[in-house]
Amino acid sequence: MKIPAFGGSRQKKPKSSARKSKFRIQPLSRWHPGVRKLLSWIVTASSVLLCLLLLPTRLPGMELLGIAPNWLLIWVVAWSVKRTVFAGALAGIVLGLLQDSMTSPNPTHALSLGIVGILTGLLQKQRFIEEDFISIAVIVFVMAVLAETIFGLQLTLMGNERKVTDIWTYYQRVALASAILSSLWAPVVYYPLNRWWQRMKLLEQ
Repeated sequence: MKIPAFGGSRQKKPKSSARKSKFRIQPLSRWHPGVRKLLSWIVTASSVLLCLLLLPTRLPGMELLGIAPNWLLIWVVAWSVKRTVFAGALAGIVLGLLQDSMTSPNPTHALSLGIVGILTGLLQKQRFIEEDFISIAVIVFVMAVLAETIFGLQLTLMGNERKVTDIWTYYQRVALASAILSSLWAPVVYYPLNRWWQRMKLLEQ
């Protein structure tokens, strides 16, 4: 004799749907502005931390003549290209000091990255160029050459024991390798960060 089922299978369906609605994440537009702002700063700080961790990393395809991409310079360009000169300079100085804490404070990276932030902020790219990976790569290439030149100039002015010609011969190779690699990897950093910052800006408006 079969025992009739009293709609047991029907009772499971509302439970599953209720469970789905219980764990559904609300869109960012419905979040509290304070929580949204905190999340934006967490994402930004995490991207800086990731770039710091990538600095000493040498992965296959990320190295040329023993030189790796300048991840912090890429981040400074991505941050400064649509912000004010002051915001770019501040970001460059802070990230330069963070890099000094991992390497050596003398000569400092804060000077070169600060100048990169200022010059990138002066470009005001959003006024005359649409969002284009090629333009970002070109900006990163030029700024990487400039940053390495400023660093080499600091070594020269410090009166390093090595000959001036040796310093500039070495930093010519470093500048070229760093500029090529940084420009190639620039879209990997710029694209997701720019999309995130644009989305946060639209939600704030």
